[in-house]
Amino acid sequence: MTDPTSLPNFPPPPEEHPLRGRVLDALQDLKLQPDLDSDGDIKFTAQEQQLFARSLTGGQVDILRIYGQWQIADSVPADLLTRLNGCNDITLGVNLVKAGIAAGNLVLSVEQVIAPKENPKPKVQIAVSMLLQAVALWHRNVTAKSKREADIAAGGTGDVVSGDQDAVTDGEAPKVGPWLSEGIKRQKPEDDGGQA
Repeated sequence: MTDPTSLPNFPPPPEEHPLRGRVLDALQDLKLQPDLDSDGDIKFTAQEQQLFARSLTGGQVDILRIYGQWQIADSVPADLLTRLNGCNDITLGVNLVKAGIAAGNLVLSVEQVIAPKENPKPKVQIAVSMLLQAVALWHRNVTAKSKREADIAAGGTGDVVSGDQDAVTDGEAPKVGPWLSEGIKRQKPEDDGGQA
């Protein structure tokens, strides 16, 4: 008689397939080389960036969190307020992406509701794309804001070029995203007039 423990394990039917398994399938389809880490999260690489997926199972719907954490380079301005203002811009200006600073690292995440029978592949693609774009936007904004604030502190105008939110840096004009949090607010001497 055949040993019953040697029988192959068949995957559950699609309606019973847990979200983590469906996310693994989607990441494999996208050729992002998923693997499970020690916390039970799925780690994968997209455009040479290490990202993670966490499945939060609930009652009627599940939540998929795609997130990444980046050590902030020494080339990025060290001022915490400028860094946090850059996070605020991402959180308020980029749909779905949340940004924060934790232990000196930039942390970005996208959380999406996934129905029990829904294929998460399109939402995984959207989340990965948005995270990678948000990292680049954060870096550009923080660098441009810091240079702008340094110009203001040195007595310059700190004005953006042509009103189109390009910051002037060494003869270049890099595109930056929406400046929803301005950081340093300069006060004109004639505006002093005793107002708070």
